[in-house]
Amino acid sequence: MEFPDPLIKGTLIKRYKRFLADVALEDGSEVTAHCANSGTMLTVSEPGSEVWLSPARNPDRKLKYTWELIRVGGALVGINTQHPNRIVQEAIEGGVPKELQGYGSLRREVKYGKNSRIDILLEDAARPQCFVEVKNVTMKRGEVAEFPDAVTARGTKHLHELADQVADGRRAVMFYLVQRPDCSAFALAGDIDPAYADALAKARDAGVEVVAYGCHVGTDGVRLAGPVDIRL
Repeated sequence: MEFPDPLIKGTLIKRYKRFLADVALEDGSEVTAHCANSGTMLTVSEPGSEVWLSPARNPDRKLKYTWELIRVGGALVGINTQHPNRIVQEAIEGGVPKELQGYGSLRREVKYGKNSRIDILLEDAARPQCFVEVKNVTMKRGEVAEFPDAVTARGTKHLHELADQVADGRRAVMFYLVQRPDCSAFALAGDIDPAYADALAKARDAGVEVVAYGCHVGTDGVRLAGPVDIRL
């Protein structure tokens, strides 16, 4: 996934009200950017950090910038949760990841379950449908990327619904997209959301597959990298 316009460098002043971030630009001006991330953003919202913003293409939009990246240590991290589905879609269409190849068609945001939408639905006449739920991962503790960074009842619901698809003879995959290149493994933050950790364990027992992939993150775009070791 490439950014359509050059990103603008700044320094994070603060993130607040979940969806707002004040940023000081290099020319000395200060702007309020849209923060497309509803999580707590633990480990990726430190004031004073280098951040990168994308300019809004709609001249009538109230907030003229969107927060895309933050530098943590030496690594850039993608914090915009509106991008992961597209990143994974483009990767599948480009031949990776190997776990999700061999399907004739791909659709996004397809209704299923109890008033839910699956992020990616893979279909082929020769095999069962494959339901792929994508979660964005930005939190890092030690050398390990962890999810979730807040209690997620919605995420727990999705795990139950993925398990239901397997019970009905379909394939279901929980895909964790680690939007940072500086992690050696992926694990669950069970201390933050024990219910989610329990739901994932039950979903795996029911046949839901779990994969985790890292990303190449740069100011030009974010692209899928290789698989990340899973420690559950």
